[in-house]
Amino acid sequence: MKLNGVFLDRASLGDDIELNPLTDLAINWTFYSHTCPEETLERCLDMDVVISNKVILDQTILEQLPRLKHIAVAATGTNNVDKECAKKLDIQVSNVVNYASSSVAQLVFSLILELVNHTTKYAQLVQQGKWSESRTFCLLDFPIMELAGKTMGLIGYGSLAKSVEHLAKAFGMRVLIAEHKGAAEIREGRTAFDRVLKESDIVSLHCPLNPETDNLIGAAEFALMKPSAILINTARGGIISEQDLVGALKANTIAGAAIDVLTQEPPSQEQILLNTQLDNLIVTPHIAWASQEARLRLITQLAQNIKNSLKI
Repeated sequence: MKLNGVFLDRASLGDDIELNPLTDLAINWTFYSHTCPEETLERCLDMDVVISNKVILDQTILEQLPRLKHIAVAATGTNNVDKECAKKLDIQVSNVVNYASSSVAQLVFSLILELVNHTTKYAQLVQQGKWSESRTFCLLDFPIMELAGKTMGLIGYGSLAKSVEHLAKAFGMRVLIAEHKGAAEIREGRTAFDRVLKESDIVSLHCPLNPETDNLIGAAEFALMKPSAILINTARGGIISEQDLVGALKANTIAGAAIDVLTQEPPSQEQILLNTQLDNLIVTPHIAWASQEARLRLITQLAQNIKNSLKI
């Protein structure tokens, strides 16, 4: 008998990506663009496989799905699934890993270069006629900083951070890898957390969000950083205190920040980072992972995880 499968939030991967690796499997698929909490249970009934990117699959849901054999998370993080409950019910849970390293590193440096070169601001001056009005051959309204010789601090050191490290070294940067905050001992190749903040010209976050990293960067941490430092977050929104970030940017405690993730996604209209007019802040809509190539790798790995689990 052919297996049944459902993808609860297919729109999260974009309409420009074909799902052939999934549809080639011997599974009767049902695809939903989005699934609200009140729709989840009904859509998962009689399913052998459930794919979810961000839809919550908690104990209440899982205990009512006796046919379910496999949950395939279309992301690296699995915090939307009650894994302990799934284990008790003999439901396998898989996730995708190491598919977006190049994509994330590329956006990290795209954001860094925007903040140190002010490319968009200069292009706007040209459109406003300021270059045509200039008495010199160039405009020098915004300072440009070379990356060569500067220090990059990495908080978190998985595959994504290592890809960023590779590009940083290509730019001639010194790289510091932060030890866990408050660690009693410093591992070989690591640098004390506070020292990384003090010495880095650019700090890039690549750690997971968990109880230890929730609000990892707040007012005290911003106070340790150089006034010329830049903070990049392509990890998870809750790692930074957004209120304290706004305060640090307004007070010029740090020079700038680029944020690709927020504590709530999609954000509310009242989100503080979206309602603060700051020239030294860039906010992008969680796109670091989203190159076409990365999403194709994600779909391929997703299908392989299901194939391996169900032996199909």
